[in-house]
Amino acid sequence: MLQEGIRLFNIKRWKKALEAFLQVEVNEKSDEAVELAYYLGLCYTKLERYDEALLYLEQVITANKYPPRVYQCRLALAYVYTITNRAKLAQFELEYVVNTGSETPQLYLIMGFAAWKEKQYNKAIECYGKALEMDKRNATALNGLGYILVDTDMNIAQGISFCKKAVNTNPKNAAYLDSLGWAYFKNGNFNEATNWLRKALEAAPQPQQKEIRNHIKIVAGV
Repeated sequence: MLQEGIRLFNIKRWKKALEAFLQVEVNEKSDEAVELAYYLGLCYTKLERYDEALLYLEQVITANKYPPRVYQCRLALAYVYTITNRAKLAQFELEYVVNTGSETPQLYLIMGFAAWKEKQYNKAIECYGKALEMDKRNATALNGLGYILVDTDMNIAQGISFCKKAVNTNPKNAAYLDSLGWAYFKNGNFNEATNWLRKALEAAPQPQQKEIRNHIKIVAGV
């Protein structure tokens, strides 16, 4: 059942993967228990069940057996702390990772997201830029950078360009579609804005729909 859960996880069927993992029975002191905690932590993170995610992510870090997985779990912890508005805890995890000397695009994506949440826009732009230096086609970095540039009115034309590249990389991603719609709105193109925001709403899972609907209302002047 563990291998079936991993298979489902790898094809991004998070809910089904979680169901499979929860049926696995392991010795709590075994290596398999650490592997199971790793996947449970990531599944709960993907499903936005953050309290449960923290429990399992911390188990992997405490076990400290597999450095790549510990690294991944620290980044996931930083993301969870950021999205749940625990900035100091997020910063602690990010600084710990940085001090290991392990720089990856994923690290800079989370650093950029954390900086954006704290309204440290220049730092966020710098972090997303570093992610793009390491992976020039990284759609999350393109989207994050584009959204900040248009939302803060720093450079709307360039922001639209980044948002377009993100959408071209993943045309079905609701967050990217939403950013492009918002970018067109900030540029004064209401028809294009409405078109892309509607596409975003159609593609969005329930948790994402609230923000997209708010953008649609703003564009419509409601």
